[in-house]
Amino acid sequence: MDLDAIPQDLFVPPVTDDPPAPGRRVRQSNPDYAGSAVHHILFLPVDWEAGRRYPVIVEYAGNHWKTSPGTVAGSNLGYGISGGRGFIWVCLPFVDRKNRKNCRTWWGDADATAAYCKQTVRRVCAEYGGDPAAVFLAGFSRGAIACHFIGLHDDAIAALWRGFICHSHYDGVKEWNYPGSDRESAAKRLARLGNRPEFISHETSVDAVRHYLAKASPGGDFTFLAMPFPEHTDTWVLRDIPERKLLRQWVRRVLCPPG
Repeated sequence: MDLDAIPQDLFVPPVTDDPPAPGRRVRQSNPDYAGSAVHHILFLPVDWEAGRRYPVIVEYAGNHWKTSPGTVAGSNLGYGISGGRGFIWVCLPFVDRKNRKNCRTWWGDADATAAYCKQTVRRVCAEYGGDPAAVFLAGFSRGAIACHFIGLHDDAIAALWRGFICHSHYDGVKEWNYPGSDRESAAKRLARLGNRPEFISHETSVDAVRHYLAKASPGGDFTFLAMPFPEHTDTWVLRDIPERKLLRQWVRRVLCPPG
C-alpha cells in the first residue's frame, strides 16, 4: 500500500488559545505550570454537551523526527479514532520540569510527566464530562512506548486506563538510550497492565512485539495489526482504510463488551 496515494478524509483542527467549545482544539496548562511553556491540547467533540459523559482518548506524540513534529499539536490518533465525535481527546506533554517546557524528544522528567497526566485526566473528567471509567491511552512511536513507560509508571496512573492503543514501537521490545528501557524494568511496568486490553500495531510487521509478549505476558489481552505500508506515521488514521475500521471496532468492543 502506498499510504500517500490515499487521500485523507479527516483533517485535524488547528490549535487555538480560545476557550474550550465543541469542535474546538485548544491549548491549556494546568495550574502548576501557569505562565510556562508546559501545555496540553484539549479537543471537545462536535457533539459535546455540558452535563453529559464522554469517553476520553489521552494521547502521547512521537519523538521529533521527519514524520513527527514531536509536539502535542502534532498528534493524530485520537482524532482518527473518533472522527471528531463522541470522544474527548487530550494530547499530553512530556514535561521538562527544570525549564518548564514540553519535550520534543523522549521523556523530560518522567515523574513530572506522569504527575501532569494524572492531574489532567482528573481535570478533564471533573470539568468537561470525561468518563473516568472509559479513558484510553494512545500513542505513536515514542508515544506508544509511553503507554507503558508513563502510563504504567506507578500504580496510581496505571489505574486510570480502560485500554491502550500502541502504534509503532512497544515498551521492552528494544533497549533505547534512556534509563529504564531494559526488559527487567519494562516487566515491572507491564505487570501493572493486568488483564486490560491493548491494540498493538506497527508498519509492515508486529512480529517483534508478538514474540516479546508471548514470553512476557502470555495471558494478556492483545490485538495485533500489521500495517500494509512501510511509513512510520500516525496519519493512517486520517484515511478511510480497513485498518482504521478495525481500530474503531476494537475501541467500540472495549467500551461495550459483548454479553
